[in-house]
Amino acid sequence: MERGNSTQSIILSRGSSVGSHYMVESGLYMTSFAATIFIAALITVGVLLVTLLITLTVMLESCENKSAGIIRLGKASDDHEYCKVFALHAELNKLEAEEFPSVCRAHTMQYIQEQYHLDLNFTMRVAEDYFGTSTPNRDALDVVLMDIDDIFLPQHSSVLQFNLYIGDKGAEELKHPMHMFLSGLHMKLRTSGWSLIFFTRKPEKERNATTGSLISAGYGGWSSLIMRSDDELPMESWEYISERRIKLHNQGFRIASVISSQMDALIGPCLGKRNFKLPNPIYYKLEQRIKGV
Repeated sequence: MERGNSTQSIILSRGSSVGSHYMVESGLYMTSFAATIFIAALITVGVLLVTLLITLTVMLESCENKSAGIIRLGKASDDHEYCKVFALHAELNKLEAEEFPSVCRAHTMQYIQEQYHLDLNFTMRVAEDYFGTSTPNRDALDVVLMDIDDIFLPQHSSVLQFNLYIGDKGAEELKHPMHMFLSGLHMKLRTSGWSLIFFTRKPEKERNATTGSLISAGYGGWSSLIMRSDDELPMESWEYISERRIKLHNQGFRIASVISSQMDALIGPCLGKRNFKLPNPIYYKLEQRIKGV
Protein backbone atom coordinates (compact mmCIF):
# COMPACT_ATOMS: atom_id res chain seq x y z
CA MET A 1 0.00 0.00 0.00
CA GLU A 2 1.10 3.57 -0.60
CA ARG A 3 2.08 5.46 2.52
CA GLY A 4 -0.05 8.54 3.20
CA ASN A 5 -2.54 7.91 0.36
CA SER A 6 -4.96 5.89 2.47
CA THR A 7 -6.88 7.18 5.49
CA GLN A 8 -7.35 3.68 6.65
CA SER A 9 -5.08 0.66 6.20
CA ILE A 10 -5.84 -2.99 6.65
CA ILE A 11 -3.03 -4.93 8.29
CA LEU A 12 -3.06 -8.72 8.47
CA SER A 13 -1.48 -10.10 11.60
CA ARG A 14 1.26 -12.56 10.89
CA GLY A 15 0.49 -16.04 12.19
CA SER A 16 -2.64 -14.86 13.91
CA SER A 17 -6.19 -16.23 13.59
CA VAL A 18 -7.70 -12.85 14.47
CA GLY A 19 -9.38 -11.10 11.58
CA SER A 20 -8.55 -7.75 10.07
CA HIS A 21 -7.32 -4.75 12.05
CA TYR A 22 -8.28 -1.11 11.56
CA MET A 23 -6.16 1.97 12.00
CA VAL A 24 -7.45 5.50 11.61
CA GLU A 25 -5.42 8.63 11.04
CA SER A 26 -5.92 9.69 14.63
CA GLY A 27 -3.85 6.74 15.64
CA LEU A 28 -6.68 4.70 17.13
CA TYR A 29 -5.98 1.06 16.45
CA MET A 30 -8.99 -1.30 16.69
CA THR A 31 -9.88 -4.80 15.65
CA SER A 32 -13.15 -5.53 13.91
CA PHE A 33 -14.35 -7.40 16.97
CA ALA A 34 -13.69 -4.41 19.21
CA ALA A 35 -15.45 -2.15 16.74
CA THR A 36 -18.48 -4.40 16.83
CA ILE A 37 -18.52 -4.27 20.64
CA PHE A 38 -18.12 -0.48 20.58
CA ILE A 39 -21.06 -0.04 18.20
CA ALA A 40 -23.20 -2.45 20.23
CA ALA A 41 -22.36 -0.48 23.38
CA LEU A 42 -23.45 2.73 21.72
CA ILE A 43 -26.75 1.13 20.70
CA THR A 44 -27.26 -0.22 24.24
CA VAL A 45 -26.60 3.18 25.78
CA GLY A 46 -29.09 4.70 23.36
CA VAL A 47 -31.74 2.13 24.27
CA LEU A 48 -31.11 2.73 27.99
CA LEU A 49 -31.46 6.47 27.54
CA VAL A 50 -34.75 6.04 25.68
CA THR A 51 -35.98 3.63 28.38
CA LEU A 52 -34.96 6.06 31.11
CA LEU A 53 -36.79 8.88 29.35
CA ILE A 54 -39.97 6.78 29.07
CA THR A 55 -39.70 5.72 32.73
CA LEU A 56 -39.30 9.30 33.89
CA THR A 57 -42.31 10.35 31.82
CA VAL A 58 -44.48 7.60 33.34
CA MET A 59 -43.29 8.43 36.87
CA LEU A 60 -44.05 12.10 36.33
CA GLU A 61 -47.59 11.33 35.14
CA SER A 62 -48.10 9.00 38.09
CA CYS A 63 -46.96 11.67 40.54
CA GLU A 64 -49.32 14.16 38.96
CA ASN A 65 -52.24 11.72 39.28
CA LYS A 66 -51.37 10.97 42.90
CA SER A 67 -51.11 14.65 43.67
CA ALA A 68 -54.51 15.23 42.11
CA GLY A 69 -55.92 12.33 44.15
CA ILE A 70 -54.46 13.73 47.36
CA ILE A 71 -55.96 17.12 46.58
CA ARG A 72 -59.36 15.55 45.92
CA LEU A 73 -59.10 13.45 49.09
CA GLY A 74 -58.05 16.47 51.07
CA LYS A 75 -60.98 18.42 49.67
CA ALA A 76 -63.45 15.67 50.66
CA SER A 77 -61.92 15.44 54.12
CA ASP A 78 -62.13 19.20 54.56
CA ASP A 79 -65.80 19.19 53.52
CA HIS A 80 -66.55 16.42 56.01
CA GLU A 81 -64.91 18.24 58.91
CA TYR A 82 -66.56 21.50 57.89
CA CYS A 83 -70.01 19.90 57.88
CA LYS A 84 -69.43 18.35 61.30
CA VAL A 85 -68.53 21.72 62.77
CA PHE A 86 -71.36 23.46 60.93
CA ALA A 87 -73.87 20.96 62.38
CA LEU A 88 -72.76 21.83 65.91
CA HIS A 89 -73.17 25.53 65.24
CA ALA A 90 -76.52 24.91 63.54
CA GLU A 91 -77.80 23.13 66.63
CA LEU A 92 -76.48 25.90 68.87
CA ASN A 93 -78.10 28.61 66.76
CA LYS A 94 -81.30 26.74 65.83
CA LEU A 95 -80.72 26.94 62.11
CA GLU A 96 -83.25 25.64 59.62
CA ALA A 97 -82.53 22.61 57.45
CA GLU A 98 -82.48 24.77 54.32
CA GLU A 99 -79.70 26.86 55.85
CA PHE A 100 -77.27 23.95 55.64
CA PRO A 101 -74.74 24.20 52.77
CA SER A 102 -75.52 21.99 49.79
CA VAL A 103 -72.11 20.32 50.15
CA CYS A 104 -73.26 18.89 53.49
CA ARG A 105 -76.17 16.96 51.96
CA ALA A 106 -73.90 14.14 50.75
CA HIS A 107 -72.08 14.02 54.08
CA THR A 108 -75.38 13.85 55.96
CA MET A 109 -76.44 10.85 53.89
CA GLN A 110 -73.04 9.26 54.34
CA TYR A 111 -73.34 9.66 58.12
CA ILE A 112 -76.84 8.16 58.15
CA GLN A 113 -75.75 5.16 56.09
CA GLU A 114 -72.35 4.46 57.65
CA GLN A 115 -72.15 5.92 61.16
CA TYR A 116 -75.61 6.69 62.54
CA HIS A 117 -76.42 3.10 63.54
CA LEU A 118 -73.07 2.73 65.28
CA ASP A 119 -73.54 5.93 67.24
CA LEU A 120 -76.99 4.78 68.37
CA ASN A 121 -75.62 1.41 69.45
CA PHE A 122 -72.80 3.00 71.44
CA THR A 123 -75.26 5.40 73.08
CA MET A 124 -77.42 2.42 73.98
CA ARG A 125 -74.45 0.71 75.60
CA VAL A 126 -73.53 3.81 77.60
CA ALA A 127 -77.13 4.22 78.81
CA GLU A 128 -77.47 0.55 79.69
CA ASP A 129 -74.20 0.63 81.62
CA TYR A 130 -75.44 3.57 83.68
CA PHE A 131 -78.92 2.27 84.41
CA GLY A 132 -77.51 -1.19 85.05
CA THR A 133 -75.66 0.18 88.09
CA SER A 134 -78.50 2.46 89.29
CA THR A 135 -81.55 1.30 91.17
CA PRO A 136 -84.68 3.44 91.64
CA ASN A 137 -86.29 3.79 95.05
CA ARG A 138 -89.60 2.08 95.66
CA ASP A 139 -91.46 5.35 96.14
CA ALA A 140 -91.75 5.77 92.35
CA LEU A 141 -90.29 9.29 92.56
CA ASP A 142 -87.13 8.44 90.58
CA VAL A 143 -88.10 9.30 87.02
CA VAL A 144 -86.57 9.20 83.56
CA LEU A 145 -87.75 11.76 81.01
CA MET A 146 -87.89 10.56 77.40
CA ASP A 147 -88.42 12.79 74.37
CA ILE A 148 -91.08 11.03 72.28
CA ASP A 149 -90.59 13.43 69.37
CA ASP A 150 -87.54 11.27 68.62
CA ILE A 151 -89.88 8.30 68.20
CA PHE A 152 -92.34 9.76 65.71
CA LEU A 153 -90.26 12.50 64.15
CA PRO A 154 -89.48 10.79 60.82
CA GLN A 155 -93.18 10.00 60.33
CA HIS A 156 -94.49 13.43 61.30
CA SER A 157 -95.67 15.82 58.59
CA SER A 158 -93.76 18.61 60.32
CA VAL A 159 -90.48 17.28 59.02
CA LEU A 160 -91.25 17.28 55.32
CA GLN A 161 -88.58 19.88 54.72
CA PHE A 162 -86.01 17.75 56.52
CA ASN A 163 -87.08 14.75 54.46
CA LEU A 164 -86.63 16.80 51.32
CA TYR A 165 -83.11 17.65 52.47
CA ILE A 166 -82.02 14.04 52.96
CA GLY A 167 -84.54 12.38 50.65
CA ASP A 168 -87.05 9.59 51.30
CA LYS A 169 -84.27 7.01 51.55
CA GLY A 170 -82.47 8.98 54.24
CA ALA A 171 -85.68 9.54 56.22
CA GLU A 172 -86.49 5.82 56.07
CA GLU A 173 -83.01 4.90 57.26
CA LEU A 174 -83.43 7.24 60.21
CA LYS A 175 -86.77 5.81 61.30
CA HIS A 176 -86.00 2.18 62.03
CA PRO A 177 -82.79 2.39 64.13
CA MET A 178 -84.11 5.20 66.36
CA HIS A 179 -87.32 3.27 67.02
CA MET A 180 -85.37 0.10 67.81
CA PHE A 181 -83.06 1.98 70.18
CA LEU A 182 -85.79 3.78 72.11
CA SER A 183 -88.07 0.74 72.20
CA GLY A 184 -85.30 -1.42 73.66
CA LEU A 185 -84.29 1.23 76.19
CA HIS A 186 -87.94 1.80 77.12
CA MET A 187 -88.43 -1.88 77.91
CA LYS A 188 -85.22 -2.12 79.95
CA LEU A 189 -86.14 0.92 82.04
CA ARG A 190 -89.65 -0.39 82.71
CA THR A 191 -88.44 -3.83 83.79
CA SER A 192 -85.86 -2.16 86.07
CA GLY A 193 -88.59 -0.27 87.92
CA TRP A 194 -87.97 3.25 86.63
CA SER A 195 -90.92 5.61 86.32
CA LEU A 196 -91.08 6.94 82.77
CA ILE A 197 -92.34 10.41 81.93
CA PHE A 198 -92.75 11.14 78.23
CA PHE A 199 -92.65 14.69 76.93
CA THR A 200 -93.32 16.24 73.55
CA ARG A 201 -93.42 19.69 71.99
CA LYS A 202 -96.87 19.00 70.56
CA PRO A 203 -99.92 20.90 71.85
CA GLU A 204 -102.33 19.45 74.38
CA LYS A 205 -105.10 19.19 71.77
CA GLU A 206 -103.18 16.31 70.15
CA ARG A 207 -103.09 14.19 73.32
CA ASN A 208 -105.53 11.51 72.16
CA ALA A 209 -103.78 11.03 68.83
CA THR A 210 -100.34 10.99 70.47
CA THR A 211 -101.44 8.50 73.13
CA GLY A 212 -102.85 6.20 70.46
CA SER A 213 -99.63 6.41 68.44
CA LEU A 214 -97.52 5.53 71.49
CA ILE A 215 -99.64 2.51 72.35
CA SER A 216 -99.64 1.31 68.73
CA ALA A 217 -95.85 1.60 68.61
CA GLY A 218 -95.48 -0.46 71.80
CA TYR A 219 -94.66 2.34 74.22
CA GLY A 220 -96.92 1.69 77.19
CA GLY A 221 -96.68 1.90 80.95
CA TRP A 222 -95.55 5.51 81.23
CA SER A 223 -96.28 7.52 84.37
CA SER A 224 -97.34 10.69 82.58
CA LEU A 225 -97.24 12.42 79.21
CA ILE A 226 -96.21 16.08 79.17
CA MET A 227 -97.72 18.19 76.37
CA ARG A 228 -97.89 21.92 75.74
CA SER A 229 -100.79 23.87 77.13
CA ASP A 230 -102.19 26.81 75.20
CA ASP A 231 -100.25 29.19 77.44
CA GLU A 232 -97.01 27.38 76.67
CA LEU A 233 -97.30 27.48 72.89
CA PRO A 234 -95.68 30.94 72.55
CA MET A 235 -92.74 29.86 74.71
CA GLU A 236 -89.41 28.72 73.33
CA SER A 237 -89.22 24.94 73.47
CA TRP A 238 -86.24 24.92 75.84
CA GLU A 239 -88.12 27.25 78.21
CA TYR A 240 -91.25 25.11 78.10
CA ILE A 241 -89.32 21.90 78.81
CA SER A 242 -87.27 23.55 81.58
CA GLU A 243 -90.41 24.89 83.28
CA ARG A 244 -91.95 21.42 83.24
CA ARG A 245 -88.83 19.93 84.82
CA ILE A 246 -88.94 22.58 87.54
CA LYS A 247 -92.55 21.66 88.28
CA LEU A 248 -91.62 17.98 88.55
CA HIS A 249 -88.80 18.85 90.92
CA ASN A 250 -91.10 20.96 93.07
CA GLN A 251 -93.55 18.07 93.22
CA GLY A 252 -90.87 15.91 94.81
CA PHE A 253 -89.77 13.91 91.76
CA ARG A 254 -86.09 13.03 91.40
CA ILE A 255 -85.05 13.30 87.76
CA ALA A 256 -82.49 10.60 87.11
CA SER A 257 -82.05 11.24 83.39
CA VAL A 258 -83.27 13.16 80.36
CA ILE A 259 -83.02 11.36 77.01
CA SER A 260 -83.33 13.33 73.79
CA SER A 261 -81.64 14.10 70.49
CA GLN A 262 -82.53 17.81 70.80
CA MET A 263 -80.45 20.31 72.71
CA ASP A 264 -83.51 22.26 73.84
CA ALA A 265 -84.37 19.34 76.13
CA LEU A 266 -80.88 19.10 77.58
CA ILE A 267 -80.30 22.65 78.79
CA GLY A 268 -81.68 24.65 81.71
CA PRO A 269 -82.30 23.77 85.37
CA CYS A 270 -83.32 20.52 87.02
CA LEU A 271 -81.63 18.15 84.60
CA GLY A 272 -80.96 14.55 85.52
CA LYS A 273 -77.90 13.13 87.23
CA ARG A 274 -76.96 11.52 83.90
CA ASN A 275 -78.45 12.78 80.65
CA PHE A 276 -78.13 11.19 77.22
CA LYS A 277 -77.85 13.07 73.94
CA LEU A 278 -78.95 10.84 71.07
CA PRO A 279 -77.17 11.26 67.73
CA ASN A 280 -78.90 13.63 65.34
CA PRO A 281 -77.74 13.76 61.69
CA ILE A 282 -78.99 17.29 61.17
CA TYR A 283 -80.50 19.91 63.40
CA TYR A 284 -83.62 21.76 62.38
CA LYS A 285 -86.20 23.95 64.12
CA LEU A 286 -88.71 21.37 65.25
CA GLU A 287 -91.11 23.60 67.14
CA GLN A 288 -91.85 25.74 64.09
CA ARG A 289 -92.61 22.64 62.02
CA ILE A 290 -95.08 21.41 64.66
CA LYS A 291 -96.87 24.75 64.83
CA GLY A 292 -97.42 24.60 61.09
CA VAL A 293 -99.17 21.22 61.18
